[in-house]
Amino acid sequence: MENLLNRFLRYAKIDTQSDENSQTTPSTEKQWKLAKILVEELKELGLSDAFVDDHCYVYATLKSNITDGHKVPTIGFIAHIDTSPDFTAEGVNPQIVKNYDGGDIVLNKEKNIVLSPKDFPELKNYIGQTLITTDGTTLLGADDKAGVAEIITAIEYLVNHPEIKHGTIRVAFTPDEEIGRGTKHFDVKGFGANFAYTLDGGEIGELQFENFNAAEAKLTIHGRNVHPGTAKNQMINSQHVAMELVSMLPVSERPEYTEGYEGFFHLISFTGSVEETHLHFIIRDHDRKKFEHKKAIMQHTVDFLNEKYRRELIDLDMHDQYYNMREKIEPVMYIVELAKQAMIQADIVPIIRPVRGGTDGAMLSYMGLPTPNIFTGGHNFHGRFEFIPLESMQKAVETVVGIILLAGKGDLV
Repeated sequence: MENLLNRFLRYAKIDTQSDENSQTTPSTEKQWKLAKILVEELKELGLSDAFVDDHCYVYATLKSNITDGHKVPTIGFIAHIDTSPDFTAEGVNPQIVKNYDGGDIVLNKEKNIVLSPKDFPELKNYIGQTLITTDGTTLLGADDKAGVAEIITAIEYLVNHPEIKHGTIRVAFTPDEEIGRGTKHFDVKGFGANFAYTLDGGEIGELQFENFNAAEAKLTIHGRNVHPGTAKNQMINSQHVAMELVSMLPVSERPEYTEGYEGFFHLISFTGSVEETHLHFIIRDHDRKKFEHKKAIMQHTVDFLNEKYRRELIDLDMHDQYYNMREKIEPVMYIVELAKQAMIQADIVPIIRPVRGGTDGAMLSYMGLPTPNIFTGGHNFHGRFEFIPLESMQKAVETVVGIILLAGKGDLV
């Protein structure tokens, strides 16, 4: 666990925040630093073909050590190197809490920032363990540097234990996952895996093979600004029309009122003036029919208001972003069972739940590489209260090794 801890701490201190306003890949130059470090580490472990391509994707191969000729699948393990642009990631200073006693953890005494089980009761599940936290001023970056560290530590273990027979293992680390572009330039054909797993989940035991269907809707509402003293029957306040539109969407289908398989309309931003207002929504649902229905509601609402005001007040730009990977995983459900069995053998209770968001695995699955998602062990991603138990990270390593060991027996091709 010492190697795993030190590796994660080293990665966490490198700022790799992505930028959704950038049109380049990677979206930020600073992601190159970690990518190049990972290439050198992989080469030091003996993965001589390790390289980073022109778009900051790291690829490497641990060659098969099976010599008796029986067939085993080529398995991929994938994590992303960028961290969320939603919270500061400059100057990450991880804190180590050994033998956690179940009480409050003071992250920053000066600013009175406390990680408390009163707010996050799941902390009580980790009494006696080693927790890695922030210092209260930045995110931690366990999403997804924990996944990176766990994959490399699993590879290190296999290199140091050649008696463990395994097929070819492919490794990839991607940029820009947090801004939805993690697979934009992923070389599925060159990767050459039969199937893969992303290590990008949350608490210990998470195993996910379904996610939201996703669409984005951007609306521009055109008003008419007239002096308020003479505005009667003349002014059209685009902000009021925007509020009217929002009020027409189902209130119960907002993120704050949904869970599990329930989808939603999420208003991300609302900016404007009398003359012009801009709304940005994301639309989500696991069920494809309900997803299409939600998009239809958005379109009908716009059409109704344009008809009501007898003019094209509202421009709607709505497009799909990604789809539920379950459709692509179901024909190869043995890869989910393989991960489940590896967890059970590592004394982990599998928690199979849907991803209430997106995952690189969804895009990869539709690109021809079935890719379920496995836990990293972290909690409260993208903020100052992020933490991860070291023991959960160790179990993630054991799960990766277990998948490889089980597959190496040749039962899966």
